[in-house]
Amino acid sequence: MHQEIQKMREIALVYLDRSGGLQKFVHDCKKYNDSKQSYAVYRFIISINPSDIAELDATLGNYILHKPIQAAQIFQSVCFIAIKTLSLIEQLQTEAQIYILLKPTHLPPLPSYILSLSAFPFDYTSQRFYMSEGISIAMGTVTKYTQGARFLCTEETCPFSEGFRYIRVHLPGATESATVRNDFVCSLCSSPLQEDMKFRVLGDKQIVEMIDAKVLNALKGYSNDKSHFRIQTFTVFLRDELANKMKIGNHYKIIGIPACVQNGLQPTACIEVNSVQLCKPNGPSFVSDNFKYLLSLTSSSCWRFTAILANIFASQVVPPGTYNTLKLAILLSLVQTCEKENADYLDLLIVTSNTLVIDRLLNYSICLLPRGIRHPPSSEIFPSVSKDKHGTGSASIQACSAVLAKGGICYIGDLSSYKKDKLDLLQSVLESRTTTVFIPGKKYGEEADQQVTISVQTNFWSFVDVDSSSKKHILKDNFLIGQMDTSLIPPNLLDGFGLLIYNEFPSCLLSSPLVHHILKKAINPEAMLYKVSQQFRMQDYEEFILFAKNLHVELSSEAENLIQGYYVASRRVRRDSIHGSILSASALKILISLSKAHTKLSLRKKVLEEDALIAILLFESSLTLKHGKSALCIAPNPVFPFDLSDENSLQQRDSYLIQCHHQLLKFIGAYGPGIHINTNEE
Repeated sequence: MHQEIQKMREIALVYLDRSGGLQKFVHDCKKYNDSKQSYAVYRFIISINPSDIAELDATLGNYILHKPIQAAQIFQSVCFIAIKTLSLIEQLQTEAQIYILLKPTHLPPLPSYILSLSAFPFDYTSQRFYMSEGISIAMGTVTKYTQGARFLCTEETCPFSEGFRYIRVHLPGATESATVRNDFVCSLCSSPLQEDMKFRVLGDKQIVEMIDAKVLNALKGYSNDKSHFRIQTFTVFLRDELANKMKIGNHYKIIGIPACVQNGLQPTACIEVNSVQLCKPNGPSFVSDNFKYLLSLTSSSCWRFTAILANIFASQVVPPGTYNTLKLAILLSLVQTCEKENADYLDLLIVTSNTLVIDRLLNYSICLLPRGIRHPPSSEIFPSVSKDKHGTGSASIQACSAVLAKGGICYIGDLSSYKKDKLDLLQSVLESRTTTVFIPGKKYGEEADQQVTISVQTNFWSFVDVDSSSKKHILKDNFLIGQMDTSLIPPNLLDGFGLLIYNEFPSCLLSSPLVHHILKKAINPEAMLYKVSQQFRMQDYEEFILFAKNLHVELSSEAENLIQGYYVASRRVRRDSIHGSILSASALKILISLSKAHTKLSLRKKVLEEDALIAILLFESSLTLKHGKSALCIAPNPVFPFDLSDENSLQQRDSYLIQCHHQLLKFIGAYGPGIHINTNEE
């Protein structure tokens, strides 16, 4: 056995030399030596490529993968000999002072190295490396732990009453009491050992709660996936350089050693993490053949493809041809989802009297994204703070629906069901796309209070039931033409949502196709009632949206001029004597976001005037519901003024939109002086 260990030490030295690890080790030693300070523990991180080291020596490769603690001892011996031979650290006295942390660059892509966080049993006894994936749903504040400590024999005549014979270092899964205790005895004279406090080495520690990414499927309001699975959170320890490497709500791939930590009488399964890697979603690089064929058929017009998409969308929930404006807005919001900072967001607020159908439609739609979250009323929309359950007494920030929906949609249900404080917080988040969590220091054992700012990168969907108040939301004499009574919603919150949409069918006038659809689905929920449901499946829409949302689009100068011209003209037209212009500060941003979304939905990369026109019509319709008609004077349903039943109706819609474009140019010319727009005549 000794010969085998000696051979592995030689191979370890060869590997360090070939991989550049020896040069890094010498550089790290120089830092310690230059400090001229004596430490109890000298910590070194060694990066290991399992493939390379297994080629050099299979036994050592197997040791690193399956017995990492023993493998670290082999590298410890090699490093100690190197330090003494080359006189790298003058203060170093014993091998026990060297603390080696092995960090594998990757693990073999085999099932035995993958730790499933939703599978049972959870293997925490093998003390070897595993790879796992999950979403961080709770994060504690950074606290201190004992990285290493020096103990001395209390018997003054004992040789071990001085020097660095007894060194304790942290091992994976060890608690603070396991590293530093008062019941150690000297191996030479059996006298009690006492810690030399001035040599204690402290490190940073952060506790993170993670959960299998499958939880996202459980948080959707509707799903075709009938499989059952077990979901349980697990504890992750981030130490030293890994502290603060994770952000709440992100999806990570980790490599670490599972362990079981005793918290009082309650054992907790955990993972001591060695490396953290952010998992970025990769959208498909294709769309289905049926969508490609539809795109080629409608290539003569920039408006037809998206019109047909909206017309046939969600045919499993509502009949084709119904709720077209709302379905187009949903599709536009779906493709305007991403995890980038300062992204273009598109939030939807629907005013409806038929909450059941709208709820089903929105539930269906959020399932088309990997991160579509239906907010459960019993939980918090935004992050909250609670005490860490591992007995540290520190604060732990808990994730929420809005954070879990990062890069997707957070559907929060009926807006009128929330109290004023929640609505105020929602308004603040819609304006800034961040939320701040306050951590009182006195309550959580800290010297000072803390404020943690968390970015909220999601689109919000909500609806308001017009029948939920004794005040009916109907047109009244003292209202402007086209204006709705939205007094239930605070004006600033109303402006926070990008689009306000009033669905086409009041509850007392349900369309005949919708009634037939609801009755047939009630009798046979699995039935495919329309041919388009088979031609354009839910999976096809998922792939289409994931492809479209990843398109990088740019504004053309013509589209930019049209948007700016409309914005300036609208600010001049929509004014009152007290507050000035009633257009919100975010109006221009919303118009650009809508234009880009329509371009993505059209599978193009340049925003054209035709995209800007659809954006302006949708936005003007939203403004009309809030403030009444303006001099632009658009139709009540400007994007879909009539049913789309055949080729002629599509041609008729194109002609209508061309007229709207001319009308818009006249509006800009009349109320936007100084704005130059190119017309066909020019």
